[in-house]
Amino acid sequence: MSENKGTDKEEELKRGKRAMNSYAYYTGMGFQMIAVIGIFAFIGYKIDASQDTSTPLYTAFFSLAGVLASLYLVIRSIKKNQP
Repeated sequence: MSENKGTDKEEELKRGKRAMNSYAYYTGMGFQMIAVIGIFAFIGYKIDASQDTSTPLYTAFFSLAGVLASLYLVIRSIKKNQP
């Protein structure tokens, strides 16, 4: 009977570690999305600044491209990790 309690605790610890690993994984994906969108927006901002445009069209375009690129990376990553 005492062996069963030991294995129950081990299973509970394993489940807790898996939950924490997936939490860390998806949090990291969020930070990755922020970084990709930020880099693309910065590139657009710099192009707008160098072209001296009156409206920030490059910033808007590159920001949208960053959103699409980050969504692609997230979807690809989720598909790769599915069982």
